[in-house]
Amino acid sequence: MSADDIFVIGASGHAKVVIHTDERQSLWRIVGLIDTYKSPGTDLMGYEVLGSDDCLPDLMAKHGASGAIIAIGDNRIRHQIALRVASIAPELSFVNAIHPSARIARDVEMGQGIVIMAGVTVNPGTRIGDFCYVNTNASVDHDNVLEPFSCVQPNAATGGNVRLGAFSVLAMGATVVQGISIGEDTIIGAGSTVLDDIPDRVVAYGTPCRIIRPR
Repeated sequence: MSADDIFVIGASGHAKVVIHTDERQSLWRIVGLIDTYKSPGTDLMGYEVLGSDDCLPDLMAKHGASGAIIAIGDNRIRHQIALRVASIAPELSFVNAIHPSARIARDVEMGQGIVIMAGVTVNPGTRIGDFCYVNTNASVDHDNVLEPFSCVQPNAATGGNVRLGAFSVLAMGATVVQGISIGEDTIIGAGSTVLDDIPDRVVAYGTPCRIIRPR
C-alpha cells in the first residue's frame, strides 16, 4: 500500500474545497470518498463514495491506499471522526492538503491532517496543530500557535504571537491583534476585532470583540 493513494473522508460542500486543494497539490491520488451518510456510488467532483468508515479496512486492502484527509469543517465532528478512524484503521495515516498558492514560511511547524487553502499566508515561527484548517486567503502572522482541531476561516487575520485554542474558530474576516490568547472551544464571530484575551468556551463578536454568551 502507498500513502500516495488516499481517501477523502467526507462528501459534502467542504469536501469540494479539500478535493480542489489536494488536486492542485498533486502529491496524493484520491481513490474515492468515505461518508457515512451518502450512498456508495454517490459522485462528488468525479469521485465516488466507496462506503462508510466501517468499511475502511476492506477498502484499504481493495484499493491499496493507506492515507486519508478528513474533509469535515466542524471542529468537533472532525475530532470524532479522527478518533473513530484511528480505532477502526490504526494503520491509516493522515496527510496534509496544502494549496500550492499558500505562502508558508520555511520554519513553520505542522502536525498531521491539516488543510491549508488557496491564498493563505503563514509567517515564521508559527506552529499549526493536528487537524487544523486554515481557510482561503487567511493570514497567520509570526509565532502563532494554532492548537489541534482549531480553524481560521476565510479572510481572517492574526497579528504576531497569537494563540488560538483547541477546537476554537476564528470566523470569516475576523482580526486578532498581536499578543492575544483565545481559549479552547471558543467562537470569534465574523468581522470581529479582537483587542483583548478571550477565555475558553464562549461566543464572542463585535468591534471591539466582546463575550456574548457561554458556549
